[in-house]
Amino acid sequence: MQKMKMIKCGAASVAIALLLLPFAGTTHATTVKHYGVDWSKYQGNNGKWGYDRDDFSVSQIGGYYNGYFVDQATYSTQVANTIALNKRAHTYIYAQFSGNAQADQMLNYYLPKVQTPKGSIVALDVESGNPDLASVEYALQKVQDSGYTAVLYGYKNFLVNHLGSAGLQEIASQWPLWLAEYKDYQVTSEPDYNYFPSFNNVQLFQFTSTYASGGLDGNVDFTGITENGYKGGNAQKPKTTTPAITTGKQLHQDTHNYTVKSGDTLSAIASRYGMTVNALVMLNGIKNANLIYPGQALRVADSGQGSTVSQKATTTTTAVSYTVHYGDTLSAIASRYGTSVSALASLNGISNPNWIYPGQVLKLSGGSSTRAYTVRSGDTLSGIASRLGTSWTSLKAKNGITNANLIYPGQILYY
Repeated sequence: MQKMKMIKCGAASVAIALLLLPFAGTTHATTVKHYGVDWSKYQGNNGKWGYDRDDFSVSQIGGYYNGYFVDQATYSTQVANTIALNKRAHTYIYAQFSGNAQADQMLNYYLPKVQTPKGSIVALDVESGNPDLASVEYALQKVQDSGYTAVLYGYKNFLVNHLGSAGLQEIASQWPLWLAEYKDYQVTSEPDYNYFPSFNNVQLFQFTSTYASGGLDGNVDFTGITENGYKGGNAQKPKTTTPAITTGKQLHQDTHNYTVKSGDTLSAIASRYGMTVNALVMLNGIKNANLIYPGQALRVADSGQGSTVSQKATTTTTAVSYTVHYGDTLSAIASRYGTSVSALASLNGISNPNWIYPGQVLKLSGGSSTRAYTVRSGDTLSGIASRLGTSWTSLKAKNGITNANLIYPGQILYY
């Protein structure tokens, strides 16, 4: 997963590998259920595929290095591109940690950012540092308790050396393993089972880092685990509303023809039919979003039908909450919401106002009247602000939005 990797050559025989594969007694040809790839920032915003048969990807959301975070800016677009292509997207975290406190810090930061569906794979890439058995198990359980398929990725030798053979077996009895071992760095399109890292419950095998020319990790799924999180293995309607998959969902709904009229713009058409411009562009193969013409036929979603839906703001007396982001301070949050550090600390039972953590949910009030708006498909922050009589900068600040271009249907905005 991280470049560059060392070749692992503890060659197990084909016969032994077969005995320890999840489907004992079957041939290699029938054992492999799916081929796929895993990506980090090196594969760019849209990722890179090896072969037409590839039907899943696992994208790095970021790395954790014993207290330091390194986000991957390519994560959300790689997920969006995978699902828009009707393939299955999963997530991994480069996890260099030890101790439960670091496991909590890492997962409290990254789990709220996962944009693949509940049930999908969230793998911990444990291949460096000094991991210990107790905290690795603790972290895997926390991923599982969050509603994802927890998987441990790594090299067999590294994991055995740090967790012990019995420790790795203890993990394998509870969670799937995704092990990596390569024959060499030649372009390799099929697994060589002479280099299979024999162990129990190996459900994914990363068999090369040169799956295609130029470098790419190649993986096989033996059990169908990469179907998790997708109904019947179908990526068209993932069970989540995260921003990255909005395009994918919109590309796979029922559509009908719309004939462009004089004065139309792509953004206005997209808004009318409850779509994003990106989805409309991809659905119709449009190369220039600013260039459409009267009489042009476009496929648009049936769900919108050009009807006008009431989008009223609501007033609620429910206590408003805020999810802490990386780099936040209690004083900055208090200033943003017109309250005091002492009031926030008292309301949330915080004994040390200098210690808050990413992913922590803070109550901002005890029940004062607050107006809220639910984001609809096609909304923009500036459009919502104009409708509500406020500014987009105020909405951005009050709701802790880091990217004003990234809001999603169902999101609650307070103003």
